[in-house]
Amino acid sequence: MTESSTLRTASVTGLAREEWFLGVSITTSLIFLAFSERIFSRLSEPLWFILIFCWLFAVVLGSALSVVRHADHLAEQLQEPYGTLILTLAITSIEVMAISAVMLHGENNPTLARDTLFAVIMIILNGMVGLSLLFGAWRREDQQHNLHGANAYLGVIVPLATLSLVMPTFLAGPDGPHPSTPRQMFLGIVSIGLYSIFLLLQAGRHHRYFADDSDHRESPAVTMRRHRSVWHHAVLLLANMGPVVFLVEQLARPIDYVIETLHAPAAFGGVIMAVLVATPEAISAVRASVANHLQRAINIFLGSVLSTIGLTVPAMLAISHLYGHPVTLGLQGPDLVMFTLTLAVSIITFSSGRTNLMQGAVHLVLFLAYVLLITQQ
Repeated sequence: MTESSTLRTASVTGLAREEWFLGVSITTSLIFLAFSERIFSRLSEPLWFILIFCWLFAVVLGSALSVVRHADHLAEQLQEPYGTLILTLAITSIEVMAISAVMLHGENNPTLARDTLFAVIMIILNGMVGLSLLFGAWRREDQQHNLHGANAYLGVIVPLATLSLVMPTFLAGPDGPHPSTPRQMFLGIVSIGLYSIFLLLQAGRHHRYFADDSDHRESPAVTMRRHRSVWHHAVLLLANMGPVVFLVEQLARPIDYVIETLHAPAAFGGVIMAVLVATPEAISAVRASVANHLQRAINIFLGSVLSTIGLTVPAMLAISHLYGHPVTLGLQGPDLVMFTLTLAVSIITFSSGRTNLMQGAVHLVLFLAYVLLITQQ
């Protein structure tokens, strides 16, 4: 065997070792494609239901983590804000596909999009931010970030979140709590328009707002990693997203079974979707904060919230209009209070350009309050 063939074999072996989970997701997709009816016909058996649900959830989550891994490599090679932008758009795409699958499968659940949006915002702005700030500041007095970038994110998040989840509570349409067609069109156009303008500024004239302007860096031995080419990671990122398109449709069936047959709270589906899409980004954000790259962590969690509102809301409204599945967006009662409080605390947290241990603890307390609120419903 020649030296070139030996190197080629070693390269293929190394690639197979790195991307073994892609084989798992493809195999799972093929199994459910061939035997889906036989598999889902036994959901009434508790042990079988738990097995199928955990299997699908683990594979979709594992695929999302693989997407994050390649997005992290791209982020280090392309630098901010482009790498984080790829990550947030990829995860938001998974979120849109997951919500769409649950909305279009089985009976209509008009509050699913709202519950998912609310859960994603609570998990990210309280759970993810809390853990990132807490672990990041554990060994440091405080951490610095680019104040212009945080203000830019919050300056778009606050109005879009208010228009999407607060205003519909006080402006019921002719069909009750569902927004009327003109309001849906306005909200969809405004969300896409503001998010598009933000992307132009983020990737263009104001890209420095989203770069780390501090001198705090970990040693090169900690942060430098060996990379393959940009195209290599881009192709594998798309390859890992491929099975998700099919598997989230399969995951929708046990979720609908719990809501429609076992009469679980309607918010259950939203929380499951939120955990699915927020966990990979949470891991990436916490790692960045621990490595003292707080600006990258901020780009991840604030960018994720912004893309969730700016892209998911228009997509859900379009699906509602095309398939005749009405949606309810306005938050009610304690949820509305928690949402407003979270936005206010987030503005205070990122208003100085520095974060510390106390702020992380406050956000985690709000997250625990949200969890308690779910369990009491």
